[in-house]
Amino acid sequence: MDENRTGTATTDIFQLSFQRRKKLLPWWVKVFCWLFLIAGAFATLGLIFGAFGTDFELSVYGLETNKPLSLIGVIIISIFIFKAVAAYGLLYEKNWAVTVAIIDAIIGIVICVLIMFYPLVTQNESLNFTFRLELVALVPYLVLLFKIRRKWQTPLQI
Repeated sequence: MDENRTGTATTDIFQLSFQRRKKLLPWWVKVFCWLFLIAGAFATLGLIFGAFGTDFELSVYGLETNKPLSLIGVIIISIFIFKAVAAYGLLYEKNWAVTVAIIDAIIGIVICVLIMFYPLVTQNESLNFTFRLELVALVPYLVLLFKIRRKWQTPLQI
């Protein structure tokens, strides 16, 4: 009988920690996580189709290409796969999730900023500065991740 109670107590503690981590993520982060899981699956398929010579448009953070196996194409596909890994970790409450998500957000912000200022530093005749709207989501996402990092790593405080 004690053995059964111990199993139930362990299950209860696990469920409490699971619920606590899940509640740390606002609805908009959960929506984006599911979108990036889907995008990561398509990116993986895109890499396979690209190996067979199929061309299609890829774009993220201002990086664009029609060739999936070009340098930019592989970078874009890698970004989507990395985002899918971060999304998976957050949705399924993995211990490493917040760390990977923080790295993902920082990479996204850096790429956006570089793409925004690239036309200003090149010898281009037309100066086109384009504000990347992705920053509107990436910066609050990064701030949220830093806020929940400690609670995520210690999900249950008894």
